[in-house]
Amino acid sequence: MSLHVPITPEARAALRRQRRTSKAVSFVVAVIGTTVVACVMGLLLIPGQTSCGYYPVPYCPLPEVTCSLPAPKPTLIDRPPRAPSNRPVPLIARALPTPLSIPVVFTPAMESDEFGTGDDFHEGMGNDDQMGQGITIPYVSRKRCSKADRLQLLEEGGAAAEVDESVIQALRYLKSTQARDGSWGSKHKTAMTGLALLAYLGHCETALSEEFGDSCLRAITYLVDIGMKHDGRLVSDTTARHWPYEQAIGTYALAEAETFHRALAIDIPMLRDTVASAGQFIIDHQHPTGGWDYHYDRSSSRGGDLSITGWHLQALKACKHSGIDFRNLRNCVTRAIDYVELRQAPDGGFGYTGTQPADGTSAASLTGVGMLSLQIWGQHAKPTVKKGADYASDHLEFKWESQQCDLYAHYYLSQAMFRHGGTEWSTYQASVLKDLPLHQNADGSWPVPGGGQKPAAVGALFADDSEEGKLYRTTLATLMLEVYYRYLPSMR
Repeated sequence: MSLHVPITPEARAALRRQRRTSKAVSFVVAVIGTTVVACVMGLLLIPGQTSCGYYPVPYCPLPEVTCSLPAPKPTLIDRPPRAPSNRPVPLIARALPTPLSIPVVFTPAMESDEFGTGDDFHEGMGNDDQMGQGITIPYVSRKRCSKADRLQLLEEGGAAAEVDESVIQALRYLKSTQARDGSWGSKHKTAMTGLALLAYLGHCETALSEEFGDSCLRAITYLVDIGMKHDGRLVSDTTARHWPYEQAIGTYALAEAETFHRALAIDIPMLRDTVASAGQFIIDHQHPTGGWDYHYDRSSSRGGDLSITGWHLQALKACKHSGIDFRNLRNCVTRAIDYVELRQAPDGGFGYTGTQPADGTSAASLTGVGMLSLQIWGQHAKPTVKKGADYASDHLEFKWESQQCDLYAHYYLSQAMFRHGGTEWSTYQASVLKDLPLHQNADGSWPVPGGGQKPAAVGALFADDSEEGKLYRTTLATLMLEVYYRYLPSMR
């Protein structure tokens, strides 16, 4: 016998609600259970998975490629820099989450290579809004990081593509002659190491470079270690008369290295702090005339000279690119620019301590120093620069196998004439730079210039028949050839 009880409409509705609730609870329980199982399995499998995180990357400059991956996090080297001595330099374990050597963050193609606005530092100074707000490399410097761009700039500048290969051979020579502690040179180790590092950076070689990365890192480590030990002074012996040269060149190199490596999200311990202290030391020890003098003597009656001042203005420009906040930089640069302009003679040449050439030279060999010092701080349109270019075209020839082989003068002049552009640059590069690779040794270095004659130059260390002399002229020649792509011209 069966018992049938009629179901009321209210009972049916209650039953439906119960079923829906039961199904919902079952679904939630199933989702939670599945999630727990997935999490457990994920934890077990994570070590073997490949993610889009940070991993070692080879140097592969492809700035044309864009990437939508997350912004890179700083990579820390696992120890404070110190002279490597007999210990190997640690490898950089992590880098960018892309196969790029430089983050692809482009600013407008017409971006200036100067800083500030029209009322910043000095009347007419240029503009660069990007630096100091991020970690991008200035547009004018990024162009050196792509081989395609380098070759294009060589062609536009009137040079053959083989110039880039000449530069690479020179960098290989530098790599082969680097000391175990990361330095170069003997009597002037900071200056020589700084020049070698600048030559690497001029070709966009950094600590991530496949061929030259280790050499770059060791050079930076050497210079940072000195700065750490001596409170921003980049030499061990501050009694040496010429040590301001070393301070300026070392600061220049480290500041440029900081800009590039910061853009690569590589945090080299104490590099930024060393640049800050070394650059501030330069600012604080400017002579009241606006120049810089031997021993950093601020009370000297000589008042400095244009040769020393030129290196310091280059160093401060690199410091400015780093985005570090320096005390009194604005006033320092303004006074230095005034100092440089006062060194120009009526004929357009730039003098040494006054308006006359240095002793032992008949022509104003520092004209390129004066021109470049003004150009890099936004003064390229001033009549002083045009007068300097006219003077250089008429009086400062360069021939490797003659007395007119002043590599120091033409290190500056090659940059100044390139920035100036026009017929002066076309004539200059055709008569000077095209001939330079022809004299390069098979090992990438350059031989003693002059053709057996004494160069018409002051303090011509580049002509010394010594290892340091060989290194010095090789770095100067390399930096001259890199002028086609180290920076864009201020005007063309």
